[in-house]
Amino acid sequence: MSQKIGFVGIGRMGANMARNLKDRGYEVSAVNDVNKEAAAELATELGCSHAGTLAEVTAASDIIFTVVTNDEAMRSIYFAEGDNLLANAGGKTFINCATLSPGIQQEVASAAEAAGAGALEGCMASSIPQAREGKLYLMIGGNAELFEQHKPLLEDMSINLMHIGDIGRAAQVKALVNMVMNINTAGLAEGLGLADALGLDLKMVCEVFSQTGANSRVLETDAEDMIDRDHEAWFSAEHAAKDSGIAADIASNAGVSLPLNDATCAQFTKLVEDGKGELDKSGVAELTFKGRHP
Repeated sequence: MSQKIGFVGIGRMGANMARNLKDRGYEVSAVNDVNKEAAAELATELGCSHAGTLAEVTAASDIIFTVVTNDEAMRSIYFAEGDNLLANAGGKTFINCATLSPGIQQEVASAAEAAGAGALEGCMASSIPQAREGKLYLMIGGNAELFEQHKPLLEDMSINLMHIGDIGRAAQVKALVNMVMNINTAGLAEGLGLADALGLDLKMVCEVFSQTGANSRVLETDAEDMIDRDHEAWFSAEHAAKDSGIAADIASNAGVSLPLNDATCAQFTKLVEDGKGELDKSGVAELTFKGRHP
C-alpha cells in the first residue's frame, strides 16, 4: 500500500471511493475537482493535498483515478493546454472510472502510452453505498499485465471484478448495462403510471410484478421512489440520458437499430430539457403518471 493515489472528480462516487481506500490504509495523496470547495473539504477530511492543478495530482501520485461526467470533461483533464494530467506522467497509471464512450477511453489510453504512462478503464456498475464500502462491480478494460499489476488495489474497491478485454471493451459493456437498466426504468415508470391511472393499488401491483415476468432489479430500487415521488439523485436523469445516448452512438456505428433505447433516451432527454436532469432516474415517472407533467 505504499503507492500514492490521487483522485480527479470527487462527486458522489469519487469521494466515496477515496474514503474507502483511505479506510483500507492507502495513502490518498491529492484530490482535484471543478468544485473547489468540495475538493478542499475532502482534502481536509482525508488529510491529503487539495491540488490546485491537474499536473499537481499527477506529480503527487502513482495512480490517478478519474471520475468525470462525460467525454468533454475527460478531454479537458487530459488534453487541455497549459494544465493536464499527462504532464510528466511517465511511470504513472490512470484508472478512468466514468461512463464514457469507447472512443475517448481509447484516445486517452493512447495518449497515456505516448507519455510513458498506463491507462485502464474501471467502469462501475454500482452506486454510492458500494463505492463507500468497497463493494463496486468493476469492469476493467486495458492491458492484461497492467490489470494484474493493480488487481490487489482494484479488489479492495470491489466485490466483483472482471477484466473485460482491451481498452474500449469495458465502456461498450457498461453502455449495454446502463442501456438495459434505463429501458427497465422507463418501462417500470409506464407500468406504474398506467396502474395509477386505472386506480389500482400500486403496492399490490408491485408485489404482482415481483412474482412475474415484470420483475427486475429496477423494481427493487426505484418503484417506491416513483410512487412516493422521492427522486433524490443516486443516478441522475441527466446521466441516464447521456448513457443511453452513448449506447445509441455505439449501435449506429455497429449498424444496429435500437428502437427501445431510442425511446428511452428521448424520455430522459425530455426530463433534462424540462429542467429536471438532476432528479434520480426514477424521476422518469414524472412523465408517465397522470397529473405530474403539464
